[in-house]
Amino acid sequence: MLLPGFPLLYGSAASAAFASVGRQCHMAGMHRRSLFALLSLLLAGAVPARAAPVAAPLTPADHAELDKIAAYLNGITALKAKFLQVAPDGQVSQGIAWLERPGRMRFQYDPPSPYLLVAGYGLLVFHDSSLDQTTNIPLSSTPLGVLLAPHITLTGAVTVTGFQRLPGEFDVTLVRTDAPGQGSLTLVFSTAPLTLRQWAVRDAQGKLTRVSLYDVELGGHFPAHLFSYVRIPSNNRNGN
Repeated sequence: MLLPGFPLLYGSAASAAFASVGRQCHMAGMHRRSLFALLSLLLAGAVPARAAPVAAPLTPADHAELDKIAAYLNGITALKAKFLQVAPDGQVSQGIAWLERPGRMRFQYDPPSPYLLVAGYGLLVFHDSSLDQTTNIPLSSTPLGVLLAPHITLTGAVTVTGFQRLPGEFDVTLVRTDAPGQGSLTLVFSTAPLTLRQWAVRDAQGKLTRVSLYDVELGGHFPAHLFSYVRIPSNNRNGN
């Protein structure tokens, strides 16, 4: 979801995110692998920028299709869907996603997953209820921030590095033009009709996390509280 790009995650935000990962190394193996997959989805490339990206060779017909795709994405102002996430190690989790452009998103993972992602007010909040830990990341530092942009474009700040036409499917791979070392985002569309059904984030280490959408509902307006997160201290959760 995405287009002013996904800037590098520097300074305190990067330190907080990776310190949070470090504190969680005592978790059971499955829990830990799931956490790293989730953070790779968010922090696809907290690494220095590298050489300029190589744009995909596009025909006039390809450019026309990309214009249609950009128009389609800009037409999505609100979306609710079930999602299925596949981590790099094959671990699967699922839940419900809400998206409201610009700048709002919620990924609510089904139990037993302890994770919650909430985007709003320029931040993406990651909460792990099993550890009672919360990490705040600038939304502009995440690949998913592209889909939440006020206006989505597939040129300029973003470079299309891959465009594949498959039977009934278009795959569009994007990188941030000034920071391709961050990793890439691939959007997968059905063609008849044009529908976003999956995205994949390949991080700076080459690890791939896929998120598929189904039972998609477009349009509507969602309660504001879905896109805000208020942390309740653990010692107050039972009315203490």
